[in-house]
Amino acid sequence: MSFANKTVLITGASRGIGKAIGLRLAREGAHIVIASKSTEEDPRLGGTIYSAAEEMKAAGGEALAIPVDIRFEEQIQEAVQRAVAHFGGIDVLVNNASAIHLAKTEQTPAKKFDLMHDINVRGTFLMTQSCIPYLKKSSNAHVLTLSPPIQKQEKWLGNHLAYTLSKYNMSMMTLGWSEEFREAGIAANSLWPATTIDTAAVRNLLGGEALAKRSRKPEIVADAAYYILRKPSAACTGNLFTDVEVLAAEGITNLSSYSVAPESNLYRDLFLD
Repeated sequence: MSFANKTVLITGASRGIGKAIGLRLAREGAHIVIASKSTEEDPRLGGTIYSAAEEMKAAGGEALAIPVDIRFEEQIQEAVQRAVAHFGGIDVLVNNASAIHLAKTEQTPAKKFDLMHDINVRGTFLMTQSCIPYLKKSSNAHVLTLSPPIQKQEKWLGNHLAYTLSKYNMSMMTLGWSEEFREAGIAANSLWPATTIDTAAVRNLLGGEALAKRSRKPEIVADAAYYILRKPSAACTGNLFTDVEVLAAEGITNLSSYSVAPESNLYRDLFLD
């Protein structure tokens, strides 16, 4: 599929993986809708929806920055309507926005449990629900959700149950949507990085500079997303991909250019053995 003049709505696209996906598709001529909360820059995180939009325009696409907190249904609906009014439709939805709190049950406050489920589960569901009528009108519609393969190993439940529940629910929605919207021609897939990715979450919440050096750049996920989204929707749906397997299927096996520090041992991401 050519991305020229196709509209791609990405949640959480002001930085990190979401922004990298937007830039990758903007280089192909796509119209990018940046649906995120960041309207003022936080020095710890960097970037806003407006600075991301300017970068995507410079990369060769068109961009529309819409402030939206996907915890609130009315903001989701307004964002979708603004996107459609501006670009004429929606061809691709990337559910990238997510909250993380890695803690065991006794160390997980109710507000953290609620935040992860409000964003990761409810927000992803409602954003997809709002986009479906427009995706049905696209010639090659895709929903791509940043969530992992579902593993049965107890350690992924025992170490951080609340977070795992929220991410596995996102993957279950992918499998459900793949079947539900198969006849409508809408593909639903999930994508997860095989290693940690150098993002603000890794630097600020998980492992700091040390873990960032053992990570890959967001561009590896963006390239994998590109290869998934350009496939015919009828031929590519219902998958819980990792970035490495997507690239391998395209004949790309030398991934050294994606490493933050090529000499470092890469750190395997959560949910992957």
